[in-house]
Amino acid sequence: MSEPILRVENLKKWFPVKRSIRQVLSGERTQVKAVDGISFDVQKGEIFGLVGESGCGKTTTGKLIMKLLDSTDGKMYMEGEDVTGISGDALAAHRRKVQMIFQDPYASMNPRFKILDVLMEPLVIHGVGETSQERETWAIKALEEVKLTPPDEFLSRHPHMLSGGQRQRAATARTLMLSPSIIVADEPVSMIDLSTRAEILHMMRQVQRELGLTYIYITHDLSTARYFTDRLAVMYLGRIVEMGVAGEVIDNTLHPYSKALIAAVCEPVSGRVNRIKEVPIKGEIPAATNIPQGCRFHPRCVYATQACWEQPEPELFDAGNGHMVACRRYEEILEKGDAAKTSEAEF
Repeated sequence: MSEPILRVENLKKWFPVKRSIRQVLSGERTQVKAVDGISFDVQKGEIFGLVGESGCGKTTTGKLIMKLLDSTDGKMYMEGEDVTGISGDALAAHRRKVQMIFQDPYASMNPRFKILDVLMEPLVIHGVGETSQERETWAIKALEEVKLTPPDEFLSRHPHMLSGGQRQRAATARTLMLSPSIIVADEPVSMIDLSTRAEILHMMRQVQRELGLTYIYITHDLSTARYFTDRLAVMYLGRIVEMGVAGEVIDNTLHPYSKALIAAVCEPVSGRVNRIKEVPIKGEIPAATNIPQGCRFHPRCVYATQACWEQPEPELFDAGNGHMVACRRYEEILEKGDAAKTSEAEF
C-alpha cells in the first residue's frame, strides 16, 4: 500500500479536572482520558469510520485531527510530515487541507450571514481569491457540487431559511471551498430526517469520488457506517477495540463490545416467536477519569473472566486479513456464539 495520507500513532488527549482544595494540597491530579492511545492509518481516497457510544472519544479524535485541540501525547503525520506540534503558518496550511463538517449545521453557521457569506468566509480567513467575484464563482461551483441548484436561489438566503438537509449540503459546500485533502464528518446526518439521510450520504460519496477526497466519518449509527465507509474502527472509552474493513467488522464481529453495538442496532427475529433479544452488555460506561484496570471493557462484558482484569490491557492485533481486535478471548467467545446459534436453530 502507498504512504497513508494520515497516520496517527498512540494519540492521547487528557483533560485536567478542576481540583478541590484537598487535591491541591495533596498534589493529586485527575485527568479525563478522552482519547487514550489510538493508532490508525487513513489511505488517500478512503472513507474511514469511527463508531462508538457517546463519550467514547470519537469527536475529540476528529478535533485532534483538525488541530482544534492539541494532543497530550502521541504523533500525527499528514502526507508523511509530522504535524503534531505545528503552529503559525504551518497550522494554517494544515487547516486548509483538513476541513470539518460539524454535527449541527445551523450552530456552525453565523445566523446573520447569508449563504454566500458563509461559503466565502473560509476564503477570506485564509486569504484565498483575488476578488469577491472570483470567490462568488467558487461558491456557486461548490453549491452545484452538493446539488443545491440553482445556486442563485440559495446564495442570498440565511441559514434559518433552509431545511435541515439543505443546511447540511451548504455546510458540506463550505468544506469544499478550500479544496481540502481530508474532510472530518462528525455525525453529518444525525440531525437530519431519516428520509433524507441516505440522500445526503449519497451526495457526499459522489463528491468524494469526483474530487478524490478522503473522509473520516464519525458516527454512532452502524447502519450508515456499513453503507458509507470503507474501513471501520470501533472506539470504547478512548481506545480502539476493533478495526478492519467495514463489512468484515460488522458481519464477522470479534470484540464483545462491537457485538453489543450491533445487537443494539438490529436483532433479527427468528422462527415464529416475535421477541426482543437481550443486548449482550451490562451496566454503564465507566467514567473516563477512572479507567478500569486490565481490559477496560471487562466491567460490562458478559464474557469477562478474572484474567480480563488481572492481565495488562490487550493491544490491537491482527486476527487475520487485517481484521484487528483488542481481546485475548475472542476465539473462545466466537465458539460460544456459534454454539448458541446452532442450538437456537435446532429449537
